[in-house]
Amino acid sequence: MSFASLGLSAPIVDAVTEQGYKTPSPIQEQAIPAVIQGKDVMAAAQTGTGKTAGFTLPLLENLSKGRLAGSNQVRALVLTPTRELAAQVAESVAIYGKNLPLKSAVVFGGVKINPQMMKLRKGADILVATPGRLLDLYNQNAMKFDHLEVLILDEADRMLDMGFIHDIKKILSLLPKQRQNLMFSATFSDEIRTLAKGLVNNPVEISVTPRNTTATTVKQWIHPVDKKQKPALLTQLIQENSWYQVLVFCKTKHGANKLTKHLENNKIKAAAIHGNKSQGARTRALADFKSGEIQALVATDIAARGLDIDQLPQVVNFDLPNVAEDYVHRIGRTGRAGAVGQAISLVAADEFKLLTDIETLIGKLLDREIIDDFDPIHALPESRLNLRPKKPKKPKKPKKPRTDHKDGQKSTGSSHARSKSPWGDAKPKPRTSRNRSGNKAPKS
Repeated sequence: MSFASLGLSAPIVDAVTEQGYKTPSPIQEQAIPAVIQGKDVMAAAQTGTGKTAGFTLPLLENLSKGRLAGSNQVRALVLTPTRELAAQVAESVAIYGKNLPLKSAVVFGGVKINPQMMKLRKGADILVATPGRLLDLYNQNAMKFDHLEVLILDEADRMLDMGFIHDIKKILSLLPKQRQNLMFSATFSDEIRTLAKGLVNNPVEISVTPRNTTATTVKQWIHPVDKKQKPALLTQLIQENSWYQVLVFCKTKHGANKLTKHLENNKIKAAAIHGNKSQGARTRALADFKSGEIQALVATDIAARGLDIDQLPQVVNFDLPNVAEDYVHRIGRTGRAGAVGQAISLVAADEFKLLTDIETLIGKLLDREIIDDFDPIHALPESRLNLRPKKPKKPKKPKKPRTDHKDGQKSTGSSHARSKSPWGDAKPKPRTSRNRSGNKAPKS
């Protein structure tokens, strides 16, 4: 099957061919015709399968046949959870739309807002944005949605994870009711399906991979090691295996900075990328990593989605994520578009619960390999795969109201539960807090 057979015109097919792609991926085969036909779409596919081209190509096709955007008007809006993903989507739009007269723009926080306002004055056929900056610009009358035709939510599950639900609802209230809606994501959680009920109309639902599975092109294993020995072990792995490009995930910003300094002290060119870094610093670090000037990019989960690096060979989990699903997104940075990759996790004994959650999620035990001179003093327990489905929680039965035995009247509480203040007001019982232990084609 060719891209032309999916309904794409010659200018777009030529741009795709120029990038070296000849046949569409499974997600593209199903999504492109549906989007061109104007249908609402819910598509789930793991990272690296071509999701971004799955909506940018048909979007460009449809918009190229209509009237170009007027001043401050937006015809298609793409919402993304992170700045890096917004920049990547905007790059795809520019690459595949290079032979078309369409105007595109990208807006996100962390950089000056005035240049973005100036660009929007000319209008944008396609606007790629993060929710917060989009609302800032709208409140300053920098854009109008009178002529909006299409809304795309990219990585919608991640947007909910990052707390953007209120911003998304505000944005939806600003848009015309009559529009095409597309939701593209690595996974569709129950929360996402709830959101979709009020967003998409009779959608075409596409799923090319089972939920929360890892790519077969990624080889995965773990190195049991004591926490204090992790920096030294990572250094040895990079040096002895001559890893020229490795993406390393840390749990915290402080940990990422500390590890970056350790690597540089051992003559490994490294840079950190996380939320405390300025947008300029993050953009430079990513560009240097892609060009090969930086050998190791140390990131927090802000980079787990949206980073698109051709032929990235290694991903290392220096710390396991608190949320098991994030493991899938992290290692999805390698083994993309059919390429082979490696995902290595350095696991300490106190991360056993997190490891168990990951293995249960992906449905298999990860191979273990102990490196000489790094035998852990605190042994990592052996894993056992628990594939039993979780039982749904039974709803609690409402408590029957108590009655006063003396007069048969209902009582609203006991003298032990509440005490009267000097002003006659009932004092509520002090609330106790509980600690919750965490157990997270064309390129996309």
